[in-house]
Amino acid sequence: MKTNTAKFAAASSLLAAALALSACGGQSTTTEGDESGSAMSGAIASDGSSTVAPLTEAAATQFASVEPDIQVTVATSGTGGGFKTFCEGETDISNASRPIKDEEATACADAGVEFTEIVIANDGLSVVVNPENDWASCLTVEQLQTIWAPESEGTVTNWNQVDPSFPDVPLTLYGAGTDSGTFDYFTDVINGEEGASRTDYSPSEDDNVTIQGVSGETGALGYFGLSYLEENADLLKGVEVDGGDGCVYPSTETVQDGTYTPLGRPLFIYVNNASYAEKPELQTFIDFYVENATSIAEAALFVPLTDEQITIAQDELATLVG
Repeated sequence: MKTNTAKFAAASSLLAAALALSACGGQSTTTEGDESGSAMSGAIASDGSSTVAPLTEAAATQFASVEPDIQVTVATSGTGGGFKTFCEGETDISNASRPIKDEEATACADAGVEFTEIVIANDGLSVVVNPENDWASCLTVEQLQTIWAPESEGTVTNWNQVDPSFPDVPLTLYGAGTDSGTFDYFTDVINGEEGASRTDYSPSEDDNVTIQGVSGETGALGYFGLSYLEENADLLKGVEVDGGDGCVYPSTETVQDGTYTPLGRPLFIYVNNASYAEKPELQTFIDFYVENATSIAEAALFVPLTDEQITIAQDELATLVG
């Protein structure tokens, strides 16, 4: 398990003054504060998606300006790994880049762990290449399938096998590990089946591995969450994707308006209901997270919720409160 670094602290500091005035979703924090003015103390544990981790990190950083004595830890074992620890009762929050699977929900139920799902932001999976790649500015879903199809369907090892107009350059691949929700989502929408992928690539739950690999090889290609492309635009080049209606570049606007298909997606947090009921510090943090979802998403370079999604998230929070 790897603890994510506070890579968005600088961006979030721009909003600290405004967030210091934010309410915490109606939860009372009337506990008498100490000399620092903090109303609460305690620890909150989260684990899961490496894509969602920076979002929860940004929420934790901004929350610290309101409740500095509440410690929020954010680990990254992948969406599947996060659900495993969550259903074992080891964490309060599970960060997920896909909805919980039936078998994972059953594991939680068998362990007596009840939860609430909250859509907290949007994201686009970005396909990235080396900046020296001047031939693959746009790839169709069919071409991505050719690149990432399981070995049984034939494996391409050169760019000219993807398209005859592409140069004779070796193709090397980087992407999400098999325990990642990003892997599940990408393989589903590109190869038509969750988990269907060639295996001769460099997988990792740490997206920085993909950044280093693709930036270091002219013929490399990889995929990960949109925020990592925006954070590393000087090292990587984003690829437009043609989902059938023309080439579309991954961006906040194209993800939110639904034109970046099929690689736009919602992001989730799952909250342990019992922990929420028993831990005032968790109540305060989750309330803060939902109430400030837009500013947190913007600070962490994610795509904010739409107005409709905000209403749904508030309804989900109200269910937790109830």
